[in-house]
Amino acid sequence: MNKRFIFFVALFLLPVFFSCNLNEDEDEDDTDEGINLAEGAEDASDYQFTESEATVITLNGSSAAVSGDGASVSGTTVTISSPGNYAITGTLTNGQIVIKAQEEGTIRLILNGVTVSNTNTSPLFVDSAEKVVLVLNEGTTNTFTDGTSYSNTDEGQNAAIYSQAYLSVYGTGKLIADGNYADGIGAKDGMVIKSGTIEVTAVDDGIRGKDYLLIHDANVTVNCGGDGLKSDNETDTSLGYVYIEAGSFNITAGADGISAQTALVTKEGQYTVTSGGGSSRTVSATLSAKAIKAGGAISLTGTSFNLSAAEDGIHSDTGITINGGTYSISAADDGIHATTDITFESGDISITKSEEGVEGKLITVNSGNISVVSSDDGFNGTAGVKSEQNDGSYISINGGTVIINSTTGDALDSNGSIAMKSGTVILHGPKSSPEVAVDCNGTFNLSGGFLVASGPSSQMFEGPSSSSSQKSVMLVFRSSNAASTIFNLQDSNGKSLVTFKPARAYSTMIFSSSELVSGQTFSVYTGGSTTGNGAGGLYTGGTYSGGNLRQTISVSGTITSATIN
Repeated sequence: MNKRFIFFVALFLLPVFFSCNLNEDEDEDDTDEGINLAEGAEDASDYQFTESEATVITLNGSSAAVSGDGASVSGTTVTISSPGNYAITGTLTNGQIVIKAQEEGTIRLILNGVTVSNTNTSPLFVDSAEKVVLVLNEGTTNTFTDGTSYSNTDEGQNAAIYSQAYLSVYGTGKLIADGNYADGIGAKDGMVIKSGTIEVTAVDDGIRGKDYLLIHDANVTVNCGGDGLKSDNETDTSLGYVYIEAGSFNITAGADGISAQTALVTKEGQYTVTSGGGSSRTVSATLSAKAIKAGGAISLTGTSFNLSAAEDGIHSDTGITINGGTYSISAADDGIHATTDITFESGDISITKSEEGVEGKLITVNSGNISVVSSDDGFNGTAGVKSEQNDGSYISINGGTVIINSTTGDALDSNGSIAMKSGTVILHGPKSSPEVAVDCNGTFNLSGGFLVASGPSSQMFEGPSSSSSQKSVMLVFRSSNAASTIFNLQDSNGKSLVTFKPARAYSTMIFSSSELVSGQTFSVYTGGSTTGNGAGGLYTGGTYSGGNLRQTISVSGTITSATIN
């Protein structure tokens, strides 16, 4: 019987969201956000059983005993051949628990403090079954440890816990998998983690469900040389996904932290992920070391994400949607990268280290607080090939707050166009030309919001287009202002429209807000101090004083350009 989840994905995988039949009181055919639970996959009855009716298996070091039907012992090998419940206790040294059942039905291994080791193959091996559920009884620790070499890999065995069938983990106890040969836990079919505490160490991948990896809620710790959490079916485009409802995840991976061949979705949870040694490391071109990666769409919601990556923090070969949560991202390469679209619906996103901060063809900010520190471009709208021609890429800011601090690249860069309708954008431009605060191959249409941007020189100086409906001023200073020198603009009544402290020396300034009115005169100040509250270099409230009046300007037309003495 086919034991797979089937889900439907939009053709171009724009922001995609998933959910599934995760509540035990729902019908099997119910769908939610695109995932259907196929016949033979997870069911509420998987977690309903009576332990007192189970066959009892007692492990005694170099032997085992069975009381009940469905299991047999040969030397240090326990073989389970029929559906049913099996309560297991004890220790088995250099032994194996094998499940080999041809009859349809659920096999539950009720683990009551089990330790199994095997130096030659997988200590827990599901050869054949319809579905297997590992039950972690409360207060128990259950450990499976393999050796550094296998004498038998005829069925693809490569993990301390290896299953060729649907595998589920459930309970309030602890499961430890120590994979010294390759993987910690590997499921050739799909894998579900319903609950429990799971600790994995592995030479290669930590936890792998080939067809899918579905986690309802668990405390998961993985330390591995390969990928941390993984689904990698490469032949069926409806599979190969990772779906996480909730939980706590601490993942240290030599390669990718969380990796999906197709879609990757989180709903809630706390995530601490270090990939490839973290953002202070560099990796070879042949190694993928991204904290969160998917070949398809990524949709993230959660309590917190702390990501440190030797490559990208979050990476999708299609699109990314961030729906909420707190993100701290430190990346040796891009902070957030997608081939097509990146959409910020809400959340607090802090990219503390990156080459390109946020990179994709279509970047949309609808809400949220986004802070970017980058060595190259902060926001980079690109179709993937560097060009001075309009490549159709687009940056759209419809709300929220965006703060970009770019050391050597353009702060806000689109190889296509930019549109700003609302929100606050604060740009700390690079330290030297020809890079600038704003770079746009198409048009920069500004119709609302608050924008302030400092730049290094008048070379390549760009700002909003004349087609904009909200007024802007573009100022060029004859002499450079030192880093942290306050820029202040006041109206004729002495009201400060903006008080901004750039991170680097600046010779240009762009400012736009609804308070710029045609025909009115405004005064440009530099230096001085403020008692206001600062965030990202922008100060609000308080009193500005002690600055030098540099010049007065009159706003006329959509763009007012002036040279400041």
